[in-house]
Amino acid sequence: MGAIKWIGGVLGWSVGGVIGGIMGYALGSIFDKAFSGEQTIYRDFNGSGQARPGHFNPGQRPVTQPGDFGVSLLILSAAVMRSDKQVVKSELDFVKQFFIRQFGQEKAAQYILTLRELLKQDFNLRDVCQEIRMYMDHASRLQLMHYLYGLAMSDGVPHPDEIQTIRSISNWLGISLADQDSIQAMFVKSTDSAYKVLEITPQATDEEVRKAYKQLAVKHHPDKVSHLGEDVQKAAGEKFKQINAAYDQIKKERGLN
Repeated sequence: MGAIKWIGGVLGWSVGGVIGGIMGYALGSIFDKAFSGEQTIYRDFNGSGQARPGHFNPGQRPVTQPGDFGVSLLILSAAVMRSDKQVVKSELDFVKQFFIRQFGQEKAAQYILTLRELLKQDFNLRDVCQEIRMYMDHASRLQLMHYLYGLAMSDGVPHPDEIQTIRSISNWLGISLADQDSIQAMFVKSTDSAYKVLEITPQATDEEVRKAYKQLAVKHHPDKVSHLGEDVQKAAGEKFKQINAAYDQIKKERGLN
């Protein structure tokens, strides 16, 4: 049965490129373990948030299109979670709760099972990011970065290796340094965080402050990711609130109307 994961990887690669190959291998590994009795396939979560045994439903498996937000997020989550050489419960809970809200309990259980396999798998992160960049729009890529910073902060303090991995992912996804600094400043606070969120410096003129806010309000508006589902749009709304809060703080400090 050990060949199933390799067959899955080859088939995944042929229909879904790099990401399809990675997901195919992970799903094949899950089937290998299920058939060998090493692992129970979980169907969904019970009321306590724990998985319960069940049969794997092939019709419910995560899709493997290269531009799929959920699959891309799953692979990038694995890369960030293992970058500091440890995976903690708060990180798993963060990912699990997102997928439950986004896809429902049954699909979320299968996504998390796949995540556990991805955490053991070596893959070329740069190739993954380049494929995501090819198929995914800019607004969705920005939202991926916002999610990954939330994941890194889920255990209270982000590890420097996690931040470095996220920065590398950002570069490979074609996210500008200004956008990277802006999103990071929403999570990692400093004395000039409000200015970093707006992608400007404290030396900016009042007019530059207003212009920066208007540009970011357009770039990060939640409607730009409405096609990704209600929970992603809600998360984008939280990011939008942080942009507004940064602008309000600067206006208050400067006495602007």
